[in-house]
Amino acid sequence: MGTELSLEMQNTQETNRSSSKAKTFLQHIELIAALFSGFLILVAWLTESYLSESITVGLFLLAYLIGGFAKAKEGMEETIKNKNLNVELLMVLAAIGSAIIGYWMEGAILIFIFALSGALETYTMNKSEKEISSLMKLQPEHAVRVQNGEEQIVPVEVLEIGDHILVKAGDRIPADGVILKGMTSIDEAAITGESIPVDKRTGDNVLAGTVNINGTLTIEVTKTSTDSLFQKIIHLVNNAKSERSPSQLFIERFEGTYVKVVLIGAVLMMVVPHYLFSWSFEDTFYRAMIFLVVASPCALVASIMPATLAAISKGARGGILFKGGVHLENLANIDAIAFDKTGTITNGKPEVTDVFINEQYSNKEILSIIGSIEKASSHPLANAIVHYIEKQNILHNTPIDDMITTSGNGVQATATGSTWKIGKPDFVGLEKAEAFQNGIYQAYVAQGKTIVFVSKDDEIVALFALQDTVRKIAIQVIQKLNKAGIKTVMITGDHEKTAKVIAEECGIKEYYANCLPEDKVTILKNLQQNQKRVAMIGDGINDAPALATANLGIAMGEGTDVALETADVVLMKNDLAKIPTAISLSKKMNRIVKQNVVFSISIIGILLLSNFVQALNLPLGVIGHEGSTIFVILNGLRLLK
Repeated sequence: MGTELSLEMQNTQETNRSSSKAKTFLQHIELIAALFSGFLILVAWLTESYLSESITVGLFLLAYLIGGFAKAKEGMEETIKNKNLNVELLMVLAAIGSAIIGYWMEGAILIFIFALSGALETYTMNKSEKEISSLMKLQPEHAVRVQNGEEQIVPVEVLEIGDHILVKAGDRIPADGVILKGMTSIDEAAITGESIPVDKRTGDNVLAGTVNINGTLTIEVTKTSTDSLFQKIIHLVNNAKSERSPSQLFIERFEGTYVKVVLIGAVLMMVVPHYLFSWSFEDTFYRAMIFLVVASPCALVASIMPATLAAISKGARGGILFKGGVHLENLANIDAIAFDKTGTITNGKPEVTDVFINEQYSNKEILSIIGSIEKASSHPLANAIVHYIEKQNILHNTPIDDMITTSGNGVQATATGSTWKIGKPDFVGLEKAEAFQNGIYQAYVAQGKTIVFVSKDDEIVALFALQDTVRKIAIQVIQKLNKAGIKTVMITGDHEKTAKVIAEECGIKEYYANCLPEDKVTILKNLQQNQKRVAMIGDGINDAPALATANLGIAMGEGTDVALETADVVLMKNDLAKIPTAISLSKKMNRIVKQNVVFSISIIGILLLSNFVQALNLPLGVIGHEGSTIFVILNGLRLLK
């Protein structure tokens, strides 16, 4: 059975490899055509004195057809579809015009370099999208489903919630699920950007697209293939590739009008210099063709999209998902960032920060009994206390009887012949609780901590202070943002004391406590009036309205599905350190785009002036124009480093 499964999987992989090779060839055919046209031009030039003129012209014409077919087809299709002219048509018209006046080689060189730069742009686009599109290949197409003890290979699409699947060491996990049997390390780099494998055991959640490193797992499917986090990432990525930034949209609208102006200018160039400066008709036509070439906005059009895709790709590789170029561009202009507290600034789980035990009792004995009682409770505070006791390497296996949970107050149980209570002051005895350790609990309450008392036969024997602790990285990130002049604000549903303590610890001067979801929206709108552009960072369902209201919503990747779908940027691993990185990436992209725009406009101006004073021939015009296009593409590609 195992051999048959292995053979079937190998056949599937061979089919996928063949399909990938065919797709790769199709992606490179434009470059192959451009290079072949260049080869034909070289042959025609070298053999020009040995072959007849008709054969030489035929070689140049063949170079026209092979090199220019893709761009001519693209230009005509875009013109018909959008009912607007474009730079591809300008280049084709310039090449045809050169041939009309006998400049076959110049026209062929124009087609060759234009086709080569177009192929390079396509290659660059593919390269910049590689980190993103490679995600598509990480989801296995098949899974080994286990039913009634039998293993069966099935398409991932047919897996249903509750199915059991088998994942061997080295295989990618095909669906989101929970481990039923087995222990391993999981490489989650494809999802979170984290290179260090994460240890997993029975009961832990696993994600589709991640790699099982060193153990065989039996997993229960918890989400269908269409609802997995992996598929949500792919959906976000596909939207990001198709969404245009404001700068790109402006350039695309500008292109149609600009091309019309260039065509009108070319017509005037064919006529005006002949009568105004007594140029020959051949010279005016030749200068008009050069004008068509050098005035074309190819470099300007290529100034933005390659850089944007490269930046989106770089972000995805580092665990930062931008849902489109518009959000990447806007991030650099944010004036203030509002943070949710729980799960964003803090770890989202209470931790024991302080413990006091009556000195008359053995710490080890008291903690052992408390751990035995609390492990039977599912309350987050109880879990935190058990976790603390386990970290002290204290066993908690004392027999417990008569366990009673009083909702909202605490638990009562019998152990070692005594009655134990764990909970609020009122539950264990308010007066005794207030007097314990000279009323020290009041100081912890002032610090925003939650207090849990422990009594034995109505005598207070221990006190636990717990708090949702601040992420160390949160303090560092907020300090960086403050130094960068970006205002930081905390918005939380917690009470005033807790909010104040957390804000002071993080260095946040402005905070809002006791906020409902609608309150968060109101606060954000007020911030937008004062600060203009405000980002919001959150992870919960209650953060979704605020994320939608903000100029830029940033979701923590381990947050709720609603937060992920509402936000504009997703931090795949709950790593706040990615925020300054994302801002830096946004600023760098905007800087490169500005460089490209200024450079391309400057080159167009220099080439136009050189053409008007007759200091520029067609080959140099082609090299200057297409060279600037290649330069801005490569400049944008720097963002991938």
